Order: sequence, then C-alpha cells, then structure tokens
Amino acid sequence: MTVMVAAALQGTGATARAACSRVLQVPVAPIGLGVTVMANGQVGGIYPDLLRHVASGEGCSLNFSVVPRARQELMFESGLSDILLPARRSPRRDQFGVFVPLIQSRAALVTLDRGTAHPPLPELQSLAELQQHHELRLAVVRGYDYGDAYQSLLSAMATQGRLQQATDPISLVRMLDAGMADLAIVAPTIVTGALRGDARLKAWLPRVQVSTVEELSWGESGVYLSNRSRLGAEDRHLLETALVQLAKSGAAWREFQRYYPEDTLRLSVRPR
Repeated sequence: MTVMVAAALQGTGATARAACSRVLQVPVAPIGLGVTVMANGQVGGIYPDLLRHVASGEGCSLNFSVVPRARQELMFESGLSDILLPARRSPRRDQFGVFVPLIQSRAALVTLDRGTAHPPLPELQSLAELQQHHELRLAVVRGYDYGDAYQSLLSAMATQGRLQQATDPISLVRMLDAGMADLAIVAPTIVTGALRGDARLKAWLPRVQVSTVEELSWGESGVYLSNRSRLGAEDRHLLETALVQLAKSGAAWREFQRYYPEDTLRLSVRPR
C-alpha cells in the first residue's frame, strides 16, 4: 500500500476487524497503470494498491500472481481465483461472481500515427462502418470484454480474417506500430498507461490517436468477488462491504486523477 493510497482512503472507515478465513488468490495481468508488474515480479498499480488497503483494513492476506489476461479470466471462471480486477461488468462475468463497481469506463478506437509514408485511416463513426471497410484490420487484447457490441464485432472480424489478438497492452501497441493491424479497440488509459510505464516506449505517446463510437458506451468497472472459488460467504460479504465503502469514498477516481492527465480521462474514465 502506498502512502498516497492510504491518504486517499482516509475516512473510508476501514478498520481492522474479523480476518478472512484464508489467503485470497488474486491472479493479475498488466493493464496500463491500473495493474503494473515490476521486473522483480512485484505487483502494483491503482487496483492492487486499493485492494491491499481494503484487505489490510479487514485483516485479510492477498497472494498476487502474474498471468496473461486470458488466463486470468479463465482462472476466475473455473474457481481458481477469488478476485478478478480490474473488470468491466458483463452478463458473462456476473455468472461467476459478485460485482462491486468503482468507476465508469469506456473503450475507444485507438490508432498509432505511422507517419506520412502511410495514408490516413478513414474517420469511423461506428463499428458498423469498421466492418464495411474490409481493408481495415483490428487488434484487441485477448480476454478483454467491452460488452455485446464488442463481442459481436470480434466474432465478425475473426470470421473475415481481420482480427489480431495480443496478450497484453504493449504487444497490442507493437502490432499497430508494425502494421500488423490498423486500429485497436481498448480503453485509452490502458494504452497510454502502458506506454508511460515503459521507458523504451514512452516516446510513442504523442503518436496515440483516439476516437469514440456510440456502440462502445460507458459501463461500470471495478472488482469481481468469486462465487465459484473457495471464497466463503462470510469472506465475500466482508470484502464486498469494504469495497462498497471504498467506492462511496471516491478513492478510485482520485487515484485515476493522480495517475492520468485530464484529457486522457475525459475519453475513457469518469467517476460513478
């Protein structure tokens, strides 16, 4: 837990009381500044730091492990993980856990300026237009989910052979830079956060271009507590109560404001 997070959470009422019955399993994948992984394997970022504070206040212990995002999702669905974070709410995920929203987020069309040697991409107003431009190839991060319209688009693009799937945000940006895909669908904060966190790629930040479309609308994003793992009802209720209190405090939004410039947040993250 960082000093800044502790300060942001003062007054949320988290105090030490009944501890969780066992160590909680929390697989994570790098996702911009939301979840970071240092060279030594240390996990940090907005969401792990917030969760650490909540867990500490409730007397709970966490075991973070680093996995690809697609595996993180599978572990949650199969009951091998107690907590999924960060996660946008979706009907599929609701089958596997209890959701606690912390912020609102949205995905967007993200491109990387590749210079005058490459013709500009058409200005797209909708996902339907994207499908009609058969020359355009799409890249996404495997395991991300931005709703029904997003999933339908991925199915259509995969059928047409126009879909590339990356394992993480940095790989996604590299696909765009290498010309393996023309555009990506992702929350802009994920891309800019990943680039800011990599000294070798930080210079690419001015090349990132973002546009929104109606089908990629605002949705709730936060934390899922598993109902498939060995997370007992009492532990789940303990954590849910503490996370709801955290959400009401607005601490998550303040952390995003601390990490990201306002122009980036305006397009992809806002308070609940």
